Amino acid sequence: MSVYEMKSSVEKDQVLILERVFDAPRELVFQMFKDPEHLKHWWGPSGWELPVCNVDFRPGGSWHYCMKCIDQNQGEFYGMESWGKAVYHEINEPEMFSYTDYFSDADANVDESLPSSDITLEFIEMDGMTKLVSRAEYQSPEALKTVMDMGMLQGITETWDRLEKHLNEIK
Repeated sequence: MSVYEMKSSVEKDQVLILERVFDAPRELVFQMFKDPEHLKHWWGPSGWELPVCNVDFRPGGSWHYCMKCIDQNQGEFYGMESWGKAVYHEINEPEMFSYTDYFSDADANVDESLPSSDITLEFIEMDGMTKLVSRAEYQSPEALKTVMDMGMLQGITETWDRLEKHLNEIK
């Protein structure tokens, strides 16, 4: 387990703030979020893979992906697919980027029945390490509760653990 634990807090009942320090240079951590060859190694919770990962990393571009559970020990989740789509807004490499995160289908159609969020990722240089700060704003407190009840916090924690492992393997 990492010596750098993720911290989470909620602002105004509908903004989820996550922070974690990674022992890797800021440029490298930023690269992990824009390069599909890196994303395939770490995006998603433990026991899930990324069989589809199409990235157009530019303002107005999008990232369409599929997470698939490949861990038989996860019971009813085994074989399940979860599709997502991110639409990029502002990109200021390597300091930050923002996007709107949606649930989608295999054709990249947004699922309006599930909450979307406006996310800003900030990459802060700290003497060769990187503090990653994620601010995810939901339309309402109920929307945030919906994704929290889906296990989103555990999923992001496991995802960032996998990011740290991938960073340690390549640096």
